[in-house]
Amino acid sequence: MYYVSQYQERNYLFGPDGVLPHDDFTAQLTGFSLYALSPSPLYFQAVYHLGIAVALAVTLGIGGRPGLALHWALLWSVYQRQPGLLDGGDNLAYVVIPFLLLTRCYDRFALPTGVAGRLAQRLPGRLRAVSVPFHNLGVLMVATQICMVYVVSGLYKVMGEEWQDGTALFYIMRVAEFELPGWSHLLYENDVLVVLGTYGTVAFLVYFPLGVLVPALRPWAAAASICFHLSIAFFMGLTGFALTMIACDLVFLSGALDRALLRIRSRLPGTRTAEPDEESATEAATPALV
Repeated sequence: MYYVSQYQERNYLFGPDGVLPHDDFTAQLTGFSLYALSPSPLYFQAVYHLGIAVALAVTLGIGGRPGLALHWALLWSVYQRQPGLLDGGDNLAYVVIPFLLLTRCYDRFALPTGVAGRLAQRLPGRLRAVSVPFHNLGVLMVATQICMVYVVSGLYKVMGEEWQDGTALFYIMRVAEFELPGWSHLLYENDVLVVLGTYGTVAFLVYFPLGVLVPALRPWAAAASICFHLSIAFFMGLTGFALTMIACDLVFLSGALDRALLRIRSRLPGTRTAEPDEESATEAATPALV
C-alpha cells in the first residue's frame, strides 16, 4: 500500500532529484538506506520497483524468511528516504518484522512453490523441531510489543489534562492534518461522543493487555482493537499505522480463527470430521499461537 499509494509521485518524493535531493538526504541520514548508495535515477527506479515486487511476494507468502528479511531492509530504506511521510506504523514495522523471522508465519497462507518444503526435508529432524519453540517465542514477542504500545500510549494519555477532563477528542478531531471534512464535526460537536470517546480510548488502551491475558476475552479484545484502528484510519487518515496495528492484532485472533475454520469445514458436505485423537495429534504437531 505504501509503495503503490506514492507511485505516481515517487520521483518527487523519493527520487535523487526530488523534494529531498540525494546529497541532502545522505547528509542527514543517521542509519542505513539502500537509496543512499547511488544518486543514479536508474538505480532509484530499480530499488523502488524491487521493493514493490518483494512486498507483493511477502503478501502472497513467497520467499520465506529470506524474502521477509529483504522486505524489511527495503521497507526500512524507503522509510528513511522520506521521513516526512511517516505516521508511526514504520516504528512498529521496524520492530515486528524481525520478530516474524522467528515464526512460521507462512503456515496459514502461502502460495505453494515446493522449494521450502524440499529444503525443510533436508534438515535434520532435531533442527526442524527447534522451529516450534522459536515460532512461539516470535509470536510472544509480537504480542508483548503490541501490549507495550497500548499500555505506554494509554499511560501517557492519562497524564494529559485534556484526557483527564474528557475533552481530548474534541481537539484531536479539529487538527487540520487529521480532520476528515464532512465527518469529523459530527463527533467533536457532540459532547456525549467526545467524553465517551476520550475516556473510552484511555480505558481501552490501559486495560487491553488484561483482556488478551484471559483466553475467553482475547478475541473480543482483538476485535475491539481492530475496530478502534479502523476508526483511526477513517477519521484521521493514519492508514499505514492502522493497518500495521491490525496486522499485529490478528496474532490474538489466530486461535479463534482456526476454531472457526474447523467448524466451517466440518459443516461442508463431503468433509470428514476429525476424530478426537486426530485433533489432539494435529494440535500437538501445530505450533502453538498466543
